[in-house]
Amino acid sequence: MTTDNLLVELFVEELPPKALAALGSAFAHAIADGLRGAGLFAAGAAVTPFASPRRLGVHLEGVAARGADRELAQKLMPVAVGLDGAGAPSAALLKKLAALGLPADAAARLRHEGEGRAATLYIDTVVPGAELTETLGRVLHEAIAKLPIPKVMSYQLADGWSTVRFVRPAHGLVALHGDRVVPLQALGLVAGRETHGHRFEASVDPIVLRDADSYAPQLRDEGAVIAGFGERRDAIAQQLQRAAAAAGLRPLDDAALLDEVCALVERPNVLSCRFEPEFLAVPQECLILTMKANQKYFPLFDAEGRLSHQFLVVSNIAPADPSAVIDGNERVVRPRLADAKFFFEQDRKRTLASRVDGLERVVYHARLGSQAARMRRVRAIAAELAALAGVDSAAVTQAAELAKADLLTDMVGEFPELQGVMGRYYALHDGLPASVAQAIEDHYRPRYAGDALPADAVGLCLALADKLETLVGLFGIGQLPTGDKDPFALRRHALGVVRMLGERAELAANWPLPRLLEIAARAFAGVDGWADPGAALAHFMFERLANALREQGYGTQEVDAVLVLRPPLLAEVPRRLDAVRAFAALPEAAALAAANKRVGNILRKSEAVGGVALQRELLREAAEHALLDTLAAVAPQAQGAFARGDYTTALKALAALKGPVDAFFDQVMVNAEDPALRANRLALLGELHQAMNRVADISCLAG
Repeated sequence: MTTDNLLVELFVEELPPKALAALGSAFAHAIADGLRGAGLFAAGAAVTPFASPRRLGVHLEGVAARGADRELAQKLMPVAVGLDGAGAPSAALLKKLAALGLPADAAARLRHEGEGRAATLYIDTVVPGAELTETLGRVLHEAIAKLPIPKVMSYQLADGWSTVRFVRPAHGLVALHGDRVVPLQALGLVAGRETHGHRFEASVDPIVLRDADSYAPQLRDEGAVIAGFGERRDAIAQQLQRAAAAAGLRPLDDAALLDEVCALVERPNVLSCRFEPEFLAVPQECLILTMKANQKYFPLFDAEGRLSHQFLVVSNIAPADPSAVIDGNERVVRPRLADAKFFFEQDRKRTLASRVDGLERVVYHARLGSQAARMRRVRAIAAELAALAGVDSAAVTQAAELAKADLLTDMVGEFPELQGVMGRYYALHDGLPASVAQAIEDHYRPRYAGDALPADAVGLCLALADKLETLVGLFGIGQLPTGDKDPFALRRHALGVVRMLGERAELAANWPLPRLLEIAARAFAGVDGWADPGAALAHFMFERLANALREQGYGTQEVDAVLVLRPPLLAEVPRRLDAVRAFAALPEAAALAAANKRVGNILRKSEAVGGVALQRELLREAAEHALLDTLAAVAPQAQGAFARGDYTTALKALAALKGPVDAFFDQVMVNAEDPALRANRLALLGELHQAMNRVADISCLAG
């Protein structure tokens, strides 16, 4: 079987930058998977994707021109149906062979498997290996159909009649197996060996590719294009670091911006630019956002993290004299920064407090009222949280009243991403306490996975209240996430609550989750169409917590054992998990977990245990007495450790129960015929079950 390297490229109009990396990877791996499935491409062979603003491509090493033939055992029919009494082929067998494209004399090659009525006829055939020429066209069409295209375009081909649907109009197709063109068609294009380089800086156009392996070198040398997304991204990152270091600064570290810029250029050339230092009087978050969001520039910072008046531009051209490019970018950014400066100066002419009444005119949700109504609910919830935790309630209340006021400022109107951030700046300008100003910004935290939590107790109360109001309110009107759709980011809000309650134990010890949900629900009293979500919301939040814990490395059994009990204080969950892990390492753990599961099943099936008190005088067997005596000694130790929060000691104390529990189940009939005995034994098991499952439901550890 002869092999050679394969190159496939689609040359298109400018692809959507935010989707380019995903499109390039999907295109390459779909083709690789398709050829691998056809037996033309070996598992583990090298796959090199290419993605630039105007191309999607892939290079595969060791692709066969023709796959290996395969032997196939074809099941036909029972012997009794396929052969007559004399052993000659029946009409049904001949018809089956004809349907398979086999001649009638193929019946001579039949073999039997099985005996008696189970005897079956088989024929061994050879399936020819797939041909690359025939297979690649099908695989390419399937790859195109599977691409994660954010928005499909429809366009007409040159004939004026045919319509094609693709992410962008395609103008060229290359398919080279070694130095040979693979004849195929896709998107109205016929495969060849010609492609195009940089719009302005290619030295040759078109570029005639010599073979599959010359693709990337020829594009680089003749076309002034770095075809690989990763290689181009690395080149940009290195140029950014060098240019920043030359100025004694460091560039903005933003992976998403780097990806987007990489998808906008084919030949990156980093240039250093400046703006007037007077703009640095504007909060640096505003300047950073306008530079990176609107212009795709990389701001530069000093060693202390302060924004400088220099920034870096990733140009798609490399002229001998870059001054015109630098001047152009400096001229373009100046009005943007001037707008930010104007908004900032205008906004500070009014206090945040003067804007609060305007929240009545801002709709939060059609069924939940205005932002002002929402503010009042958040304020009420935050005040109760502060009272429970002994936090400065006046500061919490003031921060809650002003937290949404910056939504009415010009700066946040232009840059919604700055809500909260600008509130902090304007609060400080108004002379408000630093804790109030910081809480206004922090009440949106954590904004994403891994984001920092609020800095202090005032911010934590407000952030928790804000997220609880969102969750309880939207769950209460049935606006639940479905599948991958979560328009109100409720999963993120729930995870934020879970993180705050789990990671800020010094305050969260005062905030049991059921109590928090009750407090939040009271704030919605009188809202038409709202119903307390209660258990449904609690379940949703524990699901988020379970997912987060599994991502942190805890096992599913460990997580289930702890969370099935719905511990009210989420700050205790890590200690409970550690205790379960320590218990699971004990030699007695497996047997006790299995016994606990058995006890739970017995109690669930019994109706006699409820309300029946254990009576020692009704114990008949020695094993019953031994279990009760051991339980009487162990339970106080476990309970004392549990009360102290020493969950590891509480669980380890249960190890002493293994022998008595094993003996009990070996020697005692729980479901005795005497109702009094049966009820007493069930009561004993009830006390055992209660003692064993305070920290976690250890039956979840049973195999």
